[in-house]
Order: sequence, then structure tokens, then C-alpha cells
Amino acid sequence: MAIMALGGILHSRPLRILGFAAALSPAIPIGTPHAQELRRLDQRFLLGVGTHQGMGGPESRRGYVPAISIEQIKALGVTAFRDDFSWSDFELPDRRRTFTPLLGRLETQIKADVAIPLLILGSGHPKVANSSPPTTDEARQRFVDYAVAAATAVVGRHPLFELWNEWNIAARQNPAFNVENYVALAKAVRPAVKRAAPGAPFLVGAIGDDPGWRWTDSLLRAGLLADADGISVHLYNHCAAPARRTAAELIERLTAFHALVDRASGAPDYPVYVTEAGWPTVTGKCAVSAQAEADNMAQLVLWAATASPWLKGLWLYELKDSGTDPRELEDNFGLYDFGNAPKPAVCAVRDAWAFVRDGITAEKRALAPDVVLIRSTNAAGARKAAIWAEDPGRRYQVRLKGEAPGVTFGHPCGQASRPAPGEWTALSATPLLVTTDGAVGPDFELRIAE
Repeated sequence: MAIMALGGILHSRPLRILGFAAALSPAIPIGTPHAQELRRLDQRFLLGVGTHQGMGGPESRRGYVPAISIEQIKALGVTAFRDDFSWSDFELPDRRRTFTPLLGRLETQIKADVAIPLLILGSGHPKVANSSPPTTDEARQRFVDYAVAAATAVVGRHPLFELWNEWNIAARQNPAFNVENYVALAKAVRPAVKRAAPGAPFLVGAIGDDPGWRWTDSLLRAGLLADADGISVHLYNHCAAPARRTAAELIERLTAFHALVDRASGAPDYPVYVTEAGWPTVTGKCAVSAQAEADNMAQLVLWAATASPWLKGLWLYELKDSGTDPRELEDNFGLYDFGNAPKPAVCAVRDAWAFVRDGITAEKRALAPDVVLIRSTNAAGARKAAIWAEDPGRRYQVRLKGEAPGVTFGHPCGQASRPAPGEWTALSATPLLVTTDGAVGPDFELRIAE
């Protein structure tokens, strides 16, 4: 066994990690009982999945079937889904606005009340000039009329609304997708939608890949946050260098995004929503293994519990694979495969969410340069900890320090067990889930595995 080296100093014995009920150093406390209002995580944070019921008409070439998707959402235990609410499919040529057969699958999923819908208001209309994107007062007013009708149709389902999808990506091909036109549309749409659905959060941004956050910075400088209930962003890294295709890298960028929003809004808890995040299980270029997808998603869900004062929701992309080509990125983002068989990500997300969803407080601690501890406590005082290595290539071992009655070790997708006294347990990128039935948490020892 290699003894753990920390800060360049070789320790002659395993590094002692203090119990998660005690002070740790270095520590990064995130979240307090006051900030999190002593409510369960699942009452103040939405965990969702992306679906595609609103695209493709009555029968989806992506293989989305409402009855199957509804059962999959239930099995995951998530509390929200995100889908398209297309203008051109909702507004008929005679300007009647209603759920048409083209949106029948979406209507079925919404009416099932399986989860809270986050609905994307967007895309142009072939019968409306200058509508993709809306660039004139007339086109914007037609969009407002559609958005109000859409909000009215679903107001009883406690929805959220998001203005367009990845407007900034479209800007690379069409200069009309600029910041000025987006801000003008938001200023026209939000007040009308809020009158129709006063309690429904209205999100702006849906920001796709934005190197250096340059487009985002322009959007924030335009004062957009004053015309929104939150800002949304999409995060991916599957085409980064292989060592950076991790949840840790994604969290690092999200933290930078949050800091940018903080400065622009002047509010440290201005609501941020990650409305897309995921990893495709492809072969070849931008490859991510099914186990890496599962580990990344589990880490992201566990970490999100610590950021919930400002992070209001996370939607994993997507519920199921949209195709069968193993080399095509867009075909392979699902938690389930195209035939609806579960990938490892299904039980990883389900079990990670079940582990933290009842927590009223949570915090992140750095146990070592690349070892993370997430601590949470529920209303009954039960204490939990999730521990993992951020680098998928590193392997550690952990064991209890001394006696700790009632402690169990487990992993997402695995059975929990009570460790024998003095037994070392493997620690990797797959989170180790530790529970105790006592008010005092255990201490740990950590060492590098050979």
C-alpha cells in the first residue's frame, strides 16, 4: 500500500480524516439552516430529466412513449421534467392556440402529474414573419400571445417556463439571435406570462456552450436578470480532454457561472437552474463509458445538495437514448437506452437522490486534494456522508476510526453493509454512501491504494 502524501509531505501513517460531525480542515462549508430554511432538499430544489414528448408529432422517432416515460420518471424518483412547448405546434393557422395532436404526447405526460413540467417557450412559427427569432414588435406580440395561451393551458400543473433554447448557439449562424433581440423578447413575454401564471418561475438564458462566458456577460450587462425569476444554463464536457470529462469539471464551471451571476445581480442567492447536463455513452470520439456517466451523475446530484440556496434545479439530459447509432452523440445521452433498458446511470441517480433528498442541511468538505466529502443531516438528526475521488483514475481506501455503532457503507446500485472493525473499503469515483443511526458521526482513515 502507498501511504497518502498530502501537500508534498509523505505521512508515515494513514491520513486521519475527522468525523463528519466534527470540524474538518480544509473546509468549504456551503449551506446553513437559516439559508436553507430548514426544509427538505426535495421541497426547495428540483431534480429533473429532459424528455422529448413535445417534438416529432404523435409518434416520436426518438422512441419517446408517454406511458413508458411516466413509469421511468416514477422509478427514478425525480421531481421534474423538461420538454419543448413549440409555438408552431401549439398555434393553429387560424390563430387558435391549443394542444394539437402534434403535442398530444406532451399533453399526456403533463396531465399525468408525474413531475413538475419545465416547458420551453420557443422556436419560430412558419406563418409569422420575422419569428425565428422574433425581431419586430408584431412578431414579439404574436409570441407573447402564444406564451400566454400556453401558460394558461398548464397553469394548474405548477409549471416553470424557459425562454427559448440555446439562443446563443443559434447566434453563431444567424446574427438576429443577438443579445438585444433576446432581451427585448424577455421584456415583452415575462410580464404577460406572470399575469397568466403568477406562481410559475420564468427563466431566461438556456445558455449553451459559451467559452469564457462572453455571451452570458453581455446578457447580464443588459440587465436581463431584472426581467426574470432565474437564469438557466447548459453544461457539458464530454468532448473535453478525457481527464476533464468529469462532474468535478462541470461543477467548477458552474461555480464560475454562479459568481458571474452574483456580481451582476447583487444577490448571492439569485436563482440558477441547470436545465441540461449529461454525458453520452458513445464509442470513439467524445466517448464516456456507461459507468463514468453513472458516477458523474451521482456525484453531481450529491453535490447539488450543498448548493441549493442558489441552485434551484438540475435537469439531467436525457431520460432515454434518442437513437441507436453507438457513434452518434445525440443518440446516446439517455439514462435508459433506446429500447428503454436501464443503464447504470438509472440506479446511480435514483440512489444518490434518495440519499440526500430528505436532508435539511448539507455541506461540502475537501478531505484531500481530490477526495470529496458531502455531509447532510435530516430533520430527525440522522447524519449521512458521501465520499468519492474526483479523479476517476485514482483509487483510495477508507475505514472507520474506532467504534461507530449503527454505521453502514454502500454505493449507488449496491447493497449497504456494516463494515467489520478495521476493514478497509475501496474508494473511487463511485460515491461511497455512509449512514449512521446515531447523532454523532464516525471518524475515517484514508490511504492510497496500490
